[in-house]
Amino acid sequence: MRTSSTIQLIIAVLLAGAVWAVDNKATSRLSSFTWRHTAEWFGGFSAIHIENGGREMIAVTDRATLVTARVNREAGSIADIQITGHWPLLSSKGRTLTKRNGDSEGIAVAPDGGLLISFEGTHRVAYYSAPGAWARVLPRPKVFDGFEGNGSLEALAIDKFGHLYTMPEENRTNAGDIPVYRWDGQAWSTPFVLPQRGKYLPVAADFGPDGRLYVLERDVGWTGFRSRLRRWQVDGDTLRAEEVVFQSGTGAHDNLEGVSIWRDDKGRLRATMVSDDNFLALQRTELVEYLLPD
Repeated sequence: MRTSSTIQLIIAVLLAGAVWAVDNKATSRLSSFTWRHTAEWFGGFSAIHIENGGREMIAVTDRATLVTARVNREAGSIADIQITGHWPLLSSKGRTLTKRNGDSEGIAVAPDGGLLISFEGTHRVAYYSAPGAWARVLPRPKVFDGFEGNGSLEALAIDKFGHLYTMPEENRTNAGDIPVYRWDGQAWSTPFVLPQRGKYLPVAADFGPDGRLYVLERDVGWTGFRSRLRRWQVDGDTLRAEEVVFQSGTGAHDNLEGVSIWRDDKGRLRATMVSDDNFLALQRTELVEYLLPD
């Protein structure tokens, strides 16, 4: 998300790091790594996908750049990240996406290995058969037209059936809940809603190897960022067993905006989250990893 209030954001990041308390009791923090690179396109990471036992990564910036990288680890923690490739995201006509059309926010890996990317600005989800390929834009339901320009489809996840799930960051139902939209390959539906709890807004989602839906949420105020990770069991059109598995104190981390749930070589469930530095020198690209309960 491109935050409109620069002054508020600067104050938040100045205070970030001053408070390192983590409120959650169900998880344990494993590591935090600050990722740096001198390329002009580097920054603004809004989505992440971890694979190959934590050794490889796919990431997307909110300025339409797709990145692949090798993750080097020591004792299981991130020691270094080496970029193996980067590509501009293209339109369905092969043009480089920019500005409003290029506000890429979410990522999901399709069963065939292709990539699905969600966008704010012009609210849509596009399929890419490979890095550098032209986009194939999924049909857009009319409800997408009413989304906020800077608060729409940040979260994107795909389940074991290949069904795609997305949700708006800011728009709510009449009852105040978070609508979830599902693409089954033929049409969009709204199978369920997520209960809105507090002021947190959904910014990323993933289906874990345990089959549960995980949603990363963020709250930003004058004293910094707070993050929360909730999860549910999904049975068809029904949600069950809501849990808060991670909740940070204000300023514990930077602006966490992407999440990937995976298992390490020991079979443990992990969450890797990445921060969007908004291309501001006062912020940082931070990768944070937590061990989650099964």
